[in-house]
Amino acid sequence: MVERHHVEEIAEVLEGRASGRDSYVDASWRRCVELYGMDPTRSDPAHIVTETEFRIHRDQADWMIGAARSSLQGLFRQVTGQNYVLLLTDAKGVCVDFYGDDLLVDELRKAGLYLGSNWSEDLAGTCGVGACIVTGEPVTVHQDDHFGNAHTGLSCTSAPIYDSLGQLAAVLDISLLRSPAPKSSQNLAMSLVTAAARRVEMANLMAASRREWVLRFSTSPEFLDVDPEAAVSLDGAGRVIGATRAATRMLSGGKSLIGARIDTLLGLSVDDLPDLMRDRPTEDRVVALGDGGAVFGHAIAPQAPRRAPGQPIAPALRVRGGVLATLAGGDPAMARLLSQAERLAPTPVPLMLCGESGTGKTKLARAVHMASRRGGFVALDCAGADVEDLGAALSGQTGPGTLLLRRVEDLAPETARVLAGLLDAHPDMRPIATTGRVASELMAQGTLPPMLYHRLAGAVLALPPLRERQDLGWLIDRLLRRRDGGEMRLTPSARAELMARDWPGNLRALGNTLDVACALAETKVIDLPDLPAAPRSPAPEQDLEAVLDACNWNMARAARRLGVNRSTVLRRIRREGLRAPD
Repeated sequence: MVERHHVEEIAEVLEGRASGRDSYVDASWRRCVELYGMDPTRSDPAHIVTETEFRIHRDQADWMIGAARSSLQGLFRQVTGQNYVLLLTDAKGVCVDFYGDDLLVDELRKAGLYLGSNWSEDLAGTCGVGACIVTGEPVTVHQDDHFGNAHTGLSCTSAPIYDSLGQLAAVLDISLLRSPAPKSSQNLAMSLVTAAARRVEMANLMAASRREWVLRFSTSPEFLDVDPEAAVSLDGAGRVIGATRAATRMLSGGKSLIGARIDTLLGLSVDDLPDLMRDRPTEDRVVALGDGGAVFGHAIAPQAPRRAPGQPIAPALRVRGGVLATLAGGDPAMARLLSQAERLAPTPVPLMLCGESGTGKTKLARAVHMASRRGGFVALDCAGADVEDLGAALSGQTGPGTLLLRRVEDLAPETARVLAGLLDAHPDMRPIATTGRVASELMAQGTLPPMLYHRLAGAVLALPPLRERQDLGWLIDRLLRRRDGGEMRLTPSARAELMARDWPGNLRALGNTLDVACALAETKVIDLPDLPAAPRSPAPEQDLEAVLDACNWNMARAARRLGVNRSTVLRRIRREGLRAPD
């Protein structure tokens, strides 16, 4: 009877009559039928992405998960014992982080309130996450507000999380399997989730702005230094380069603040910022608003001195944030590469990504595509691909998109000759080619025709092998966090062993090693016996100085990575005239 009434109510909305519910619910019901072609009589289960898809979504959301973790943990502590579950989804609606009662996991998984569930509106129908993504505003979708009959027992309250450039980055959702009938019973949940989303935005802006001035605001002096309401980050000239959503609304009524001078928004200039630092009483730090009102301000100085005119920017400081920043943890070579990728991403310049197998070329290509904000993404494995495969990959593509050509050196000669013409016929499709060879050899050795090579290698980015990276420890911790719920730990001896290996398989080998270790460990602590034997490959004449830098000039560790004796390393150092940095 309840199901029949629900279907009849949706039919009335489709005929133009208001349901008496929130307007975003009526609008969503209409989209579900008229745009997505959904049937309100069906009872479809929750949509769960595949493990491979989940890993991709989780990898791309890694920076956001880190920024949100503290706020989500605090929120979950507030609602512990009330049967709430917290979901953090990416901007596409896929749940990438989860906090819930372990005793309810099976029931939550069945309801889709779990990792990997996709709550985008076009798949799940009217729901909290989906409506939040569409409207960009906090919403509560309560019980039979949901379009699908499978979800009418749930109550879901969702709030958007915006990045510092004003783009929707995530959704924070707090849900119940069962709740009181009145929708007003979720008013407290709305207050909690919007406050938590605001804190996530603040944490993200602070993390991305350590080298810039940050100005935080609060309408109350008591909360200014501990829980401010809004914030902006500023460059040396006082222009806004980042803002939380609350700051955008407070200072410009919702219009983008990026590029605006702070003295056109507030009654102060960049030179006044030191007067708003924490050494002054909170109640004295008053900032005039453009509408005649006032707030209290707290200025935070850059954590490192600004560079002098003409002084080069330190490589590690160049990648500001977003998905590209999640690919490295402080390695100078990767920082330089990601800085170049960040600047190239919004351009139409074709890219060629070089590097040994397993160095992360495909992951970098996807990150560049996301940073470019282009539409469609098409991937093609060049080994065995023919002209028909190329045509199929490009057919139906409209608007700016990205074509990923994996292992372009494996293209058959006939296919390679045709590809250049197809790319010219699809000027909106930006090619990103990956290769395990040195880029210049592809043309010099006749692997690719010159016309195609120049069409693909507008810019060449070479990823360093893992044995030369100085952020190996960071990568180990990052990959370990994604295994077994993030609870696994390494003993010092196991960590030292992993740091000393030469990793011929690069990131893929590291991930496989951690998978095996997690499976073999009898507790949540991985020890030396749990590690699989180190794979060995024929030792090429590697770049000794790069390996030494990656090992902080620890001779024993460098020798293990190179698969040689310590005396061999010392002889090569003397022969090549290398010296440790000061």
